[in-house]
Amino acid sequence: MEQPREKLRALGAQALTDAELLAIFLRVGIKGKTAVALAKDLIHQFGSLPRLMSCTPEEFVSIQGMGLSKWAQIQAAYELVKRSLEEGLAQDSIFSSPAKVKEYLQAKIGRLPHEVFLCLYLDSRFRLIECQELFRGSITQTAVYPREILKEALSRNASALIVAHNHPSGSPLPSRADQELTKTLSSALQLVDIPLLDHCIVSGSGFFSFLEAGLMNDSYTDE
Repeated sequence: MEQPREKLRALGAQALTDAELLAIFLRVGIKGKTAVALAKDLIHQFGSLPRLMSCTPEEFVSIQGMGLSKWAQIQAAYELVKRSLEEGLAQDSIFSSPAKVKEYLQAKIGRLPHEVFLCLYLDSRFRLIECQELFRGSITQTAVYPREILKEALSRNASALIVAHNHPSGSPLPSRADQELTKTLSSALQLVDIPLLDHCIVSGSGFFSFLEAGLMNDSYTDE
């Protein structure tokens, strides 16, 4: 049976299964199980690869044969992926690859057990200046203050803004409160001539864009 490292060298990383890729980080298995079999068990235990990536150290080490060093290796790899996606958004207009924005947001906040609110500050060419976690709340509600968002956007000389938050409960569909917040924030930003381009809602298995759904007051495109 071809080992994951040899398969990667021969066919490329895209040819490997999730379990085979994970096995490369695990390096070795435990008594009676290969690294690939152990990786399959881990993914099954947590239900999905994203859930495994976002698990706590305590959850990870509770699995037989798993220690903090393996958890740290996986977390480091996951963080590199998120940083790579963020760097890509900083180099190109967010409109050149909407899928990259979705991928980035899902990797960053899709599997968090608590709700967070992000601001993506953009320059005049709609490239990412910075992604900031501005508010953090419970699993059901986050207190968001438009005045704080305006202050942070102005301090970064942002020309446009995308906001995003996650729904730990699972459904990415906007609530009435989400819709009202979007209207309030859009109106407040118009006062300082900073358009709100989109409000994205992310869950572990879904993604909702106010812009794609036609729920933003205005539409903006890269010029």
